[in-house]
Amino acid sequence: MRVALLTWDYPPAPSGLSTAAREIAESLAEAGADVTVFTLDRVGRERVEGVTVAGIGLPPDGGLARLRRWGSAGHVAAPLAFRHAILADHARAPFDVVEATNWYAPAALLTGRRDLPLVTRSSTPAAFSRPPAGSLRDDLDGRAADALERRQARGSAGLIANTVEHGAVIARAYGLSGRQPEAVIGLSLPPEIAAAARGALYPEDEGPVRLLFVGRAEARKGFDALLAAVAILAEEARRGGVPAFVLDLVGVPATDLPADIPEAARACIRARGRMPAEDLADAYAKAHAVLAPSRYESFGLVYQEALAYGRPVVACAQDASARRFVGGPGAGPLAKEATGPALADVVRPLLADPALRRTYRTNALAAAGRFSREVLARETLDLYARAIAAAQAHGSARPHSR
Repeated sequence: MRVALLTWDYPPAPSGLSTAAREIAESLAEAGADVTVFTLDRVGRERVEGVTVAGIGLPPDGGLARLRRWGSAGHVAAPLAFRHAILADHARAPFDVVEATNWYAPAALLTGRRDLPLVTRSSTPAAFSRPPAGSLRDDLDGRAADALERRQARGSAGLIANTVEHGAVIARAYGLSGRQPEAVIGLSLPPEIAAAARGALYPEDEGPVRLLFVGRAEARKGFDALLAAVAILAEEARRGGVPAFVLDLVGVPATDLPADIPEAARACIRARGRMPAEDLADAYAKAHAVLAPSRYESFGLVYQEALAYGRPVVACAQDASARRFVGGPGAGPLAKEATGPALADVVRPLLADPALRRTYRTNALAAAGRFSREVLARETLDLYARAIAAAQAHGSARPHSR
């Protein structure tokens, strides 16, 4: 099967979407598929781990790059670039199927083709991560992005969600009919992460308790609750009420920190920004616990990475994936809600009790490794086959040329 996979970026870019794209691409390649990844974060073509990576980055002085800087209309620039690149390759050697994320709808202009069925694998919708619109322009810009995501999802020949709960959220968000072939498929972890995790001993040395956050400084990730909890606990640590601790923020540069963080909290925080995979592995290995208080995750790769390292995970019960992957196996405590006091209440015992941390570690290790590349590829190829059959049975809304 010849597969085109659309992604905004690809490793070594250290984003969650990038990591997911690599796992999908390499798992399919290992299963015998001919996979070409189209990505906007580079230019040129190379072969990486059995996958063809085609960089289609927009020239900064080109028309599409200029269009991308416009408000609402700018959201069609990337879909236009992806459409042109995909159809050019498709004309030379036809693809059987194309897969894309829903996030900002890179494949919105590739829907409804009988000769090139589109499968959308849904991450979190862009609307879930945006702050409230501060102006009419921001509101129109967000509405345009949401409309493109709905168009792509509704026009897809097949749909993939990471969990059952996530699939239901996506169906409501995009008003889906339920008539498209769909599947629930979890994501695997990169082999090097799994290997590094297996060899990572749990830190037992004296000194501050090391906490780790991996993500972006946004409300969906519970970052506001995290900072509020740190302020509470840092003041308690200053007075000797809880042990000293430090919090590493991976993916968060210092410029993303609010100016009004209390001095005691600021002294505990190390904003480390984005980092390469080997440095992230070191951060996980040195952490006593991982704080991931997201209000919503489509799957939660950070949960899976933390479990692989056997690190207790502090998550939020508001997130269905946290309830399933963290709370279910007892891999860490769940805050009742994403607020500073609620999060501080569940972190406080972890700071004070090494035995409790070791218990959560044991449970985390037992829960790790449930998702493999073999399963990811097998279930994805099965959904592809059903999507192709559905597209051929129903035809397209209008004829297309290659």
